[in-house]
Amino acid sequence: MTAVVTDRQPVAGRLHGRVAMVTGSASGIGRATAHRLATEGASVAVVDLDGPRAEKVAAEIGAAGGQAVAVVADVRTEATVAEAIAAATGRFGRLDILHNNAAILAPELFNRDLEVVELEAAVWDTTLEINLRGVMFGCKHALPVMLGQGGGTIINTSSASALTAETVRPAYSASKAAIIALTRSVATMYGKQGIRCNSVVPGTVVSAENRSRLSPRMLDIWESNCLVPRLGVPEDIAAVVAFLASDDARYVTGQAIVVDGGTSAHQPTFAQDVWADQP
Repeated sequence: MTAVVTDRQPVAGRLHGRVAMVTGSASGIGRATAHRLATEGASVAVVDLDGPRAEKVAAEIGAAGGQAVAVVADVRTEATVAEAIAAATGRFGRLDILHNNAAILAPELFNRDLEVVELEAAVWDTTLEINLRGVMFGCKHALPVMLGQGGGTIINTSSASALTAETVRPAYSASKAAIIALTRSVATMYGKQGIRCNSVVPGTVVSAENRSRLSPRMLDIWESNCLVPRLGVPEDIAAVVAFLASDDARYVTGQAIVVDGGTSAHQPTFAQDVWADQP
């Protein structure tokens, strides 16, 4: 199985004059989204806990002719999220697009998110703290800025794990499901005031960062359940985020947009394949 970069082309100027902030944008989906939004004309705040990598992404955008600033923030901490939004608006004067994308995927935690009967409270708490509380903080502090300028759009990254369960990852699945509920709440509360809020729901996404953590067998299983000829790459998700951020999606709000190559469109075989190897 070989993942190839999507051939979707950015819509030049579709986001011209707008300011975007992308959390967790030093790598993976966040990095691809920061690049995509910049290519379509937005100025971008590249927000991540990893400052040097965020600086690198901002420099890449600048080298390509875009406008970007790197901001260091830990989404678990409300003050740093508020400071990141202040930094973005201080640099670019406004905030039109927020992509809450930061999530915990570190193997040392992710690999301990196993069966419920073995789940440590610390793993549960940390997963929800980063994946869910970080999204809430982003919404909480971006909304006053957007409301003050007459509107804006928020896109939250959920996961296919929010809609269909695996035999592991209950904390991750719960956190991502809650993001969809929060998304609908924000869309309902603030829609009449010019705020659109949607969630993007990626299926399996193969990036340079996570490929080494995925076994050939698991990749084969995921590919066999995907209805298109390849698994997703970060640029596939970035293209949908750019659409949701644009006026092309002006009548779309409160939605969970599934981007999974059709995996969830048919009867599952994943669980059967996994359990077939159990003693």
